[in-house]
Amino acid sequence: MKLTAENVEEVIVYCLFKDGEVKDQAVIVEGITHKFGFHPDRLNNHKENIHSMLKQLPDSFQKDSGGGMSFLHACNDKDGNQWTGLHKTMDGLFVLGFATEQAELCLPREMWDALPGGMPYIVVK
Repeated sequence: MKLTAENVEEVIVYCLFKDGEVKDQAVIVEGITHKFGFHPDRLNNHKENIHSMLKQLPDSFQKDSGGGMSFLHACNDKDGNQWTGLHKTMDGLFVLGFATEQAELCLPREMWDALPGGMPYIVVK
């Protein structure tokens, strides 16, 4: 799946709980700015698409090449093309990565103030 703002939004909406669904098995994930509760089966249905989009981020985010990069650099793909201009959308991509255990924060939230711009560093596994 191509890394676009529209595709990230589509996957998020698909994976969220619908009205009336039992939420006792929810995958709860705290992103940079928001907390999400995802339906585990729907997350699993999109695991490969999430992986594909995360792998299109710059090499600096990839565990095997860069080891992690600032959240602020996630607006461009690995070819230098801007795929979104919204922090909300970048956060959405990473939340999907956190929920499927394909991305993680490099440092805990309480240490973000020590990082440039106070923004977290994230690594794609």
